Amino acid sequence: MALPRISKTHLNLWKSTKPIDPNALLSLVLTKNLTASSNTPRPICTRTHTGPSLPSHLTGVINGFISIFTKQPFSPDNPELKNLASRLTTKVVESVLDGLKSWKIAHVFFTWAPTQSGYKHNCYTYNAMASHLSRARQNIPLRAMAMEIVNTNCSLTPGALGFFIRCLGSVELVQEANFLFDQVKVKGHCVPNSYSYNCLLEAISKSKSSSIELLEMRLQEMRDSGWEFSKYTLTPALQVYCNTGKFEKALNVFNEMYEKGWVDAHVMSILVLSFSKWGEVDKAFDLIARMEDRNLGLNEKTFHVLIHVFVRQSRVDKALQLFDKMRKSGFTVDISLYDVLIGGLIKNKELEKALSMYSEMKESGIHSDVGILTKLIPFFSDEGETIRVLEEIQEDLDEEDMCLLYTSVLNGLVDNGSIDKAHRLLQAMMENESDADIEADKLLVVKKRVHPVTTNFQIVIDGLLKFGKLEKALSLFKEMIQIGCKPNVSMYNNLIDALCNSNRLGESYKLLREMEQAGLEPTHFTHNSIFGCLCRRQDVVEALNLMKEMRVCGHEPWIRYSTLLVKQLCGHGNAVEACKFLDNMVQEGFRPDIVAYSTAINGLIKIQEVDRALQLFRDICACGYCPDVVSHNILINGLCKAKRVSEAEYHLNEMVMKGLVPSVVTYNLLINGWCKNSDVDKAMLCFSRMFGEDGEPDTEPNVITYTTLIDGLCNAGRVDDALVVWNNMGKKGCAPNRIAYMALITGLCKCGRPDEALVYLRQMEDKEMKPEIFVYAAVITAFLST
Repeated sequence: MALPRISKTHLNLWKSTKPIDPNALLSLVLTKNLTASSNTPRPICTRTHTGPSLPSHLTGVINGFISIFTKQPFSPDNPELKNLASRLTTKVVESVLDGLKSWKIAHVFFTWAPTQSGYKHNCYTYNAMASHLSRARQNIPLRAMAMEIVNTNCSLTPGALGFFIRCLGSVELVQEANFLFDQVKVKGHCVPNSYSYNCLLEAISKSKSSSIELLEMRLQEMRDSGWEFSKYTLTPALQVYCNTGKFEKALNVFNEMYEKGWVDAHVMSILVLSFSKWGEVDKAFDLIARMEDRNLGLNEKTFHVLIHVFVRQSRVDKALQLFDKMRKSGFTVDISLYDVLIGGLIKNKELEKALSMYSEMKESGIHSDVGILTKLIPFFSDEGETIRVLEEIQEDLDEEDMCLLYTSVLNGLVDNGSIDKAHRLLQAMMENESDADIEADKLLVVKKRVHPVTTNFQIVIDGLLKFGKLEKALSLFKEMIQIGCKPNVSMYNNLIDALCNSNRLGESYKLLREMEQAGLEPTHFTHNSIFGCLCRRQDVVEALNLMKEMRVCGHEPWIRYSTLLVKQLCGHGNAVEACKFLDNMVQEGFRPDIVAYSTAINGLIKIQEVDRALQLFRDICACGYCPDVVSHNILINGLCKAKRVSEAEYHLNEMVMKGLVPSVVTYNLLINGWCKNSDVDKAMLCFSRMFGEDGEPDTEPNVITYTTLIDGLCNAGRVDDALVVWNNMGKKGCAPNRIAYMALITGLCKCGRPDEALVYLRQMEDKEMKPEIFVYAAVITAFLST
């Protein structure tokens, strides 16, 4: 996707008499007598065109499409869908896309619509879909859509072009944005206006690798086209120059904006953020103070970003000052800011300040979360400090906060590998620990009554499972229920999964029933844990029964387990049963992946059911599967072993026609097949296909390729040709291995040339390759026969 060539004249839009550094930029900015800008808000282009509201009869059509495409599984052969297709218009498509929540479903509908007779997308339907994709950050389909707009010669209004460009820019598809902009302009499908250009400049400024040359080229285009620069033209220019550290150009843009009265809080925020990211925290802070003097305040988002940047640069002191400014400006501070500040203080080993900020947070009415408390505990140098904090803090905490604090302690113990101590602390919280144990370990002293909650049990139970202590986890789970704590779905899932991994299927089903009786719905993870156990056991009947239950619940069986079952069945010679299992999966509405089918095909080949394997391959192709190179190789291998090499070569040709690039394994299988079929000429012809017209390999032959050919030529009595192949192998930089030497030596012996065989045997020994006994036997027999 080539971009237009940039002229050097574009680089001279803003010049000054001498280069300046960030200090000079700061001082010059601060000398300006700034006042708040009072510009009108930027006009926003919507992606929809204005017009009369939808007629009532179209509302039913739109809702019908939404219902059909939302219902799973979607079928393009739905009779109701075929009836609605004739009512398809761009306005209907745009409205349907607006009504769909999932980008995936929206994309299915979007790609289906143009397949209907008489329908073609317009700029508004493209924008509606682009809005979905950009919000979901789906770059690949969004990029493809930009190309489709160009290739289909879709006309766009300047506003619609601007909107699509902004969608591309929001996910940093800057190259695609520029390509689309140029193509629609060159083809005459849109005459960009100032809004279109400003959207393109905004996209360029959002790129992490902002291009100054590209920016300046577009600015020059605007000027040459007679479009006036506005605040929304120069703001992205300032952003690009700041992002790339071009202080001179940034200052010149700032000067122009100042002279026109376009400097506002957003412009100043760009400068402040830039100074902070350049590491000039003190100077950024000075600039903030000057902004306040001129009634140019930071917005809430900028406060948040700056505080995070200052903490990340270990300037917690300035972050705290900015935090105070934010509160004085009337903004509400939330727990996320306390979180980052407390984390920064702990990282700087300023524990007392961190605890003080925690107290301040509580006094301001902000309820602490486990995250902040977890930050306080792990950074203590030893357990003594943890005990000290527990002793000092717990007197001032209510029961809920105490529970949160002990939750963080349990988390810290589990994370540090002290799972047994975490288990004992939880027992102490339940008052199940003996006085002797508590006396021996001060961490177990719980001064205030703390009723353990589900989260506490989950932390310890998950830790016990992680360290392989399943029995203790199950015992603790029972104790938890006995004291009236209700398990959650995650806890049931983890225990069921651990039992299944230990092949304790009966206990897994028992927990599943308890889970359902407790009013908790099994998740896809619950069912798949048991499904995986059934597959490992090769219990096809129960696996299918569970799949039926999963279908009712809307859960999809994990592919890795169904593929594992197919692999195990095939490994035990039950490939036919594996195929039946895959058929039953399809009947239940689940689609196996190509790996499972390839495994089944391989299994059929191993039990010499080649025709059945071939039919299965054709069936999956007819169902829309696109077998990859590995799948083709499996089939080619089976056909070659069945001495049906011509059919195998047909599949090689079919691979190439489909755009697949055969691998070296593909060619090796065919070369070996022709050699075993005593047709070494066709083997050589197949070998030649690995090379292009220039003699360079399209697919690099490996030592197996050459060894197979050498063996085949020797078996055919063409030992001189075999030696040519041997020499070519060395010239191509492919070093012969032990197997290759043995193939050549035995081949020379078969052809009555033991003297040459002995030379290669000595070479082999010199390279410290140990021949098999049969090689020595072949050489001796050849000498005795001469």
